[in-house]
Amino acid sequence: MKDSDVRQGTLALMVLKTLDVLGPLHGYGIARRIEQISGDAILLNQGTIYASLVRLQQRGLIRATWGTSEHNRRAKFYSITRSGKKQLRSETKKWEQLSGVMARMFAAGAGS
Repeated sequence: MKDSDVRQGTLALMVLKTLDVLGPLHGYGIARRIEQISGDAILLNQGTIYASLVRLQQRGLIRATWGTSEHNRRAKFYSITRSGKKQLRSETKKWEQLSGVMARMFAAGAGS
């Protein structure tokens, strides 16, 4: 699945979840982790992940600080804020409800 196939809100939720679980990461690390978890079903280019990070930062859901990467390069490290954690809980609940509805819809369609 190309990054253009991933809905903006879905990517934002994946970024928030990644930061919530792993703690501060730079953009490249976030993108690689999402790709890894998806089994490479989602492949993100640099522009897509950084656009999402900028939007999340503007909304106050993540913060950025400068640090040094594992390759000894200057990099921005992103972390989830308290507001981001609240948003993550809310969106996770919505996704779980929607997933349940979709599972019931597909199960109901299987018998027809």
